[in-house]
Amino acid sequence: MTSVVFSPRARRDLLVATRWIARDNPAAARALRDAVAKAAERIGTYPHLGTLRPDLAGPAYRFLTLAGFPYILVYNAERHPLLIARVLHGARDLPTVLQDL
Repeated sequence: MTSVVFSPRARRDLLVATRWIARDNPAAARALRDAVAKAAERIGTYPHLGTLRPDLAGPAYRFLTLAGFPYILVYNAERHPLLIARVLHGARDLPTVLQDL
């Protein structure tokens, strides 16, 4: 298993999302946090699990949609340790949000 780290921006993305969800449903916010942690473990075991999206990012980056949530982990599968760069809601304008990857 390869270690996985979250960028400061990814940590902030997750914090903002869980706080927003927790206003109406604290249990769902915890479930999101747990789903992200579980996905990070899976990425550490299977770094090429995510999908390539050449329309959004270079070949180092992969995209993994969280099961049961409309969130996407954007991570650099070529970096060691693996880097989760963003945790984004799928309805966001991804081309704009990911311009600075």
